[in-house]
Amino acid sequence: MTEFSGHTDPDRILPLLWRHKAARPAKTGRPPRLTLDAVLAAAIALADEDGLEATSMARLAGRLAVATMTVYTYVPSRAELVDLMVDDVLAQRALPGPGEPRPADWRDQVQLYAERTRAAYTAHPWLAQVSTIRPPIGPGMLAEREYVLSTVGDLGLAPGRVDEAAIAIAGFVTSAARFDAESVQLLRASGQTTDAWWGRRTRLWEEYFEAAEHPTMARLWTTGGFDRGTVEQARDAFAFGLRALLDGIEAAAQSSETTGLRSSPMP
Repeated sequence: MTEFSGHTDPDRILPLLWRHKAARPAKTGRPPRLTLDAVLAAAIALADEDGLEATSMARLAGRLAVATMTVYTYVPSRAELVDLMVDDVLAQRALPGPGEPRPADWRDQVQLYAERTRAAYTAHPWLAQVSTIRPPIGPGMLAEREYVLSTVGDLGLAPGRVDEAAIAIAGFVTSAARFDAESVQLLRASGQTTDAWWGRRTRLWEEYFEAAEHPTMARLWTTGGFDRGTVEQARDAFAFGLRALLDGIEAAAQSSETTGLRSSPMP
């Protein structure tokens, strides 16, 4: 079941998301047994092991060996918990920030973003269950936006096109990452690989498939277009699609240069 991020009270969630940025007065008295970071680490581990639906406040409390009400002193509700978990995982990709070392070529920068994003979703497959149409606007989310924008920001695109290119890249990469996560979840739930699943459905091709009704599929079948396994095919399709997307963005930037639409540097 899909859960939605970003519907929490901003006055409650923003201080939690940006807890490491906000200056807080030193507290006196007995130090707390837990920290919010420790609570989130336990919640993420629980979701990694048993799924997002299993990550209730009560189960989290049990994992931390505290009373359930103790967890609520760190996180107001499960909705805030999910927002914080998502942003923490996004931040763990450690995308290079301004002034930090990164690949010199912009395509290699995109590749770094793609690899770390897909790895994050594979390691934390429950991410695919959280819709981020309205994202938790925390350090992890903003670091991603800044990084992807910066990869295309100096290509020569008009300002509005820079954002469009970044959104297109992020959308393509995240879609593939969600596919990876769903594949992990399905394998865990069924114990069956996708290739094995297709293998049990050979009757479809033998008894129901009509080549005359699906001529393109039939042609590809006879010429080896479907010879690869699903994992290999998905990998190659992603590489092909990303390369084509970046080729298009580069062509648009070169077109902007020749038509005088190149973005001007800020004064």
